[in-house]
Amino acid sequence: MRAAPTILHLDMDAFFAAAEQASKPSLRGKPVVVGGLGPRGVVATASYEARRFGVHSAMPMGQARRLAPNAAYLVPRFAFYRSISDQVMELLRRLSPLVEPLSLDEAFVDLEAGGVADDSAGARAAGERLRVDILATTGLTGSVGLAGAKMIAKIASEEAKPDGLVLIEPGTERELLGPRSVRILPGVGPATGEHLRRAGMVTVADLAEAGEDELVRLLGRAHGTSLHRMAQGHDDRPVVAERDAKSVSVEDTFDVDLHDRVRIRSEVERLAERCVGRLRASGHSGRTIVLKVRRYDFSTLTRSETLRGPTDDPGVVREAAGRLLEAVDTTGGVRLLGVGVSGLADYTQEDLFAQAEAEAAERPAEEAAPEGADEAEEAPTAVTEGAERVWAPGHDVRHDAHGAGWVQGSGVGRVTVRFEEPWSGPGRVRTFAVDDPELHPSEPLPLVRGDAAA
Repeated sequence: MRAAPTILHLDMDAFFAAAEQASKPSLRGKPVVVGGLGPRGVVATASYEARRFGVHSAMPMGQARRLAPNAAYLVPRFAFYRSISDQVMELLRRLSPLVEPLSLDEAFVDLEAGGVADDSAGARAAGERLRVDILATTGLTGSVGLAGAKMIAKIASEEAKPDGLVLIEPGTERELLGPRSVRILPGVGPATGEHLRRAGMVTVADLAEAGEDELVRLLGRAHGTSLHRMAQGHDDRPVVAERDAKSVSVEDTFDVDLHDRVRIRSEVERLAERCVGRLRASGHSGRTIVLKVRRYDFSTLTRSETLRGPTDDPGVVREAAGRLLEAVDTTGGVRLLGVGVSGLADYTQEDLFAQAEAEAAERPAEEAAPEGADEAEEAPTAVTEGAERVWAPGHDVRHDAHGAGWVQGSGVGRVTVRFEEPWSGPGRVRTFAVDDPELHPSEPLPLVRGDAAA
């Protein structure tokens, strides 16, 4: 624990939804929900306007539509969000060499290591400058928490939402935590929370009073000891600049349960290919192949196989995933499949001749399609399927006559587009045939005029 609140936690406000509102003037101040739009899609982010209706992250999209039927429902634009995240992370690195990203929109910063703050006044000034710089650079807002420990800084940023700053002075942690639910502590999820509730521990103060021995008895030594320390406000975890990837994985949820064993096998092979693509892009290889299967009844099975050495050979990963699938009963139907590689390394020990042969066989397909084009999160705005193009709601387009816009919706051979830019007012809506030769997929516009990044 530090004597000064020099650990900063930044959390961008409703990041995906806020980015969509900033880029689409007609959606500002209105409920916006970003996520998978299929029957089994889930909410990635909901704007604060949508949250007033009870919509929240990880909620099934069908439930969200029932709660907020008039909200705008958009497909995520991950490349766009990453470009904004890169801008935000660069601002954080100007504050300190010790920046620990947790996700695209969240990070810890060690202000002391950067020499920008060694007391409360300096930390508050740094936090306020950061918020101003983020707004000027990206057009978005972020909430800042400042404390002497990572856990408390994260709690502070949550209290600061939206668009605020909260500083918690070291020495006041126990008073702050005492009346809070045990769920506020890291590592206490729904199952652990319920286990503690049945033992009569509902608040953090209850945990502190129970004592370390009782928590160890209930939760095991490692978890019990850690939880007891956190309940007293102790958190000595440092800000770690580099968070090495432990695994690479991809998964797909299907609109309709898969029953055909041949189809299931082909989907697993396709996922294995995508997984290896990400593995190679990250500069890694891996030893352990993991298969994830969620069945019709929501039960989830995970199977793994560890190879003799690291690999990034698509054939090796594909065959291993296939062997794992053979040990799984899929007769009732499958709703989700995933393939992953863990035990990462930066070299391989596979037969180089076999790997070269596999790469040579794949080269024509790679040359015919842009890198990553088969990945859902990097899907282009429109894809060609025979003679008909499919346009994703929320994605960017440009019309030869009308300029930049975004897809409001499509169906029955038509696509509806609203033409507006981040710095314009709400734009006009027009409808076109899905194969209109003057309508094209487009790159996102920057949120701040004159900014080259997007």
